[in-house]
Amino acid sequence: MEVPTMTATTVVIGAGPGLGMSIAHRFGREGHAIALISRNGDRHPGYLASLASAGIEATSHPADVRDRDALLGALDEITARHGAVDVVYYGPGAADPAARPAPITETDVPAAQEAMSWVYPAIDAVRAVLPGMLERGHGGLLFAGGLSSVVPLPMIGNLALSSAALRNYAITLHAALADQGVYAGTLTIGGLIERGDIHRMFLAESDRLGGAAVGTLNPDDLADAAWDLYKNRDRAEATFNAFAS
Repeated sequence: MEVPTMTATTVVIGAGPGLGMSIAHRFGREGHAIALISRNGDRHPGYLASLASAGIEATSHPADVRDRDALLGALDEITARHGAVDVVYYGPGAADPAARPAPITETDVPAAQEAMSWVYPAIDAVRAVLPGMLERGHGGLLFAGGLSSVVPLPMIGNLALSSAALRNYAITLHAALADQGVYAGTLTIGGLIERGDIHRMFLAESDRLGGAAVGTLNPDDLADAAWDLYKNRDRAEATFNAFAS
């Protein structure tokens, strides 16, 4: 099925300086209006200015995705402002980019529950927008998760559990929705995303980290892949591994 050519709205959940804004610009270039959701509303004026300078219509809806009422309220606000939601991208970053997970051998139930708290908002977002997409017969659900969902990375610890759950959710949605006009897919990402908060933290702390080399990824390339997934609808996943030798 072809992507509709009418004016569309893409919701970016997890709007940040790296991949979130690259997604916003990429879909905006295709004529989509953009609605930004992230917990740090102080950043939003700069994001809106960046999009406006590119001729992209955008609105700001600050909310912490783990606050269920705030997330659903933001989605309601977007629907009231823009009308139908055509695409949702879900890729919120860590609450504390400097926090380092304990190894998987030290992961306990509270740590697993904490990691899974990033998966539940994805389900809430889907449940909020999917009925409308199915009624209209078109739409897109895009997710961003970690490489630990498919490659054993013991040092990622509890985050490997939530990454695997989010990936499985995305590709299972892909299978369930394939013949209903709604696309679902995921970016599986291994590496530091340039311009993102974690990447900036690594650059700022490179001396303390002993100059360790960490593979990086250009968020614009990832955003291109997200658009290709949504447009072509021929696969459920695009994988990026900056750790590969």
